Amino acid sequence: MHRIDYPAENLNKQIPQRKPAWLKVKAPVGETYNNLKVMMRSKTLHTVCEEAHCPNIGECWGRGTATFLILGDICTRSCGFCAIKTGKPAPIDPEEPLKVALAVQQMGISHVVITSVNRDELPDQGSTIWAKTITEVRRLNPKVSIEVLIPDFKGDTDCVKRVLDAKPNILNHNVETVPRLYKTVRPQAKYERSLKVLHFAKEKGFITKTGIMVGIGEKFDEVIQVMQDLRKIEVDIFTIGQYLQPTPKHLPVDRFVSPEEFAEYKKIGIELGFRHVESGPLVRSSYHAESHVV
Repeated sequence: MHRIDYPAENLNKQIPQRKPAWLKVKAPVGETYNNLKVMMRSKTLHTVCEEAHCPNIGECWGRGTATFLILGDICTRSCGFCAIKTGKPAPIDPEEPLKVALAVQQMGISHVVITSVNRDELPDQGSTIWAKTITEVRRLNPKVSIEVLIPDFKGDTDCVKRVLDAKPNILNHNVETVPRLYKTVRPQAKYERSLKVLHFAKEKGFITKTGIMVGIGEKFDEVIQVMQDLRKIEVDIFTIGQYLQPTPKHLPVDRFVSPEEFAEYKKIGIELGFRHVESGPLVRSSYHAESHVV
């Protein structure tokens, strides 16, 4: 599978060249960061922090927290914003659930976030490994709260239910952007399908969470409409951050959103009834996730 070729006018568009001060972060360094990196490699584990080029890797790894990426590091989809490799994935590692559980135990953390690539080629889309990973993490770490950031499983509620039956504490699934931009930003996904996943989890009694990025071509009113759509299905936690182009082959940044606009999104989100809104230029879905447990 090859990455989708986006229209030349999108890729050649004049975009802001210099990041504003509020987007500058320190390079990842420190003993805790280095120890965590060594541990991940020794267990042949992946993190979305590395694969997605997260700007907060230094801060989060320095605190001893990380978001585990299961089911390999190659995705069957080719989203225009995402740095994770796309193509033919490697075979499933049946030992991966135990490896993740042991890593969580070694880190000694109180909250873990687990996410995955899309595995559309598998009959169960990877949901069985998802369930086993949650079960193993809880078996070895009974006091740890578990947040799962799941794919849409092509809308298959049997797959979603398989994950929910393993009893994570928070069900997270990102809508990523506004409906108008889906064909460009998430060509193999559907906005209504993502809402369906979140609604299904809420109806099962789970705390639900989702997030979007801005600065990729959306309008202010479209963001507010997404927030309203999410509250209609009683999503609890909402995250919103600045899109940053990971490579020249990905969609360009449309604009750098100001901290003041992010503050406005947070204010509106709280007024709409979200339990928690994490809004800021460097916010990513798992940023400060331990504080989202309610």
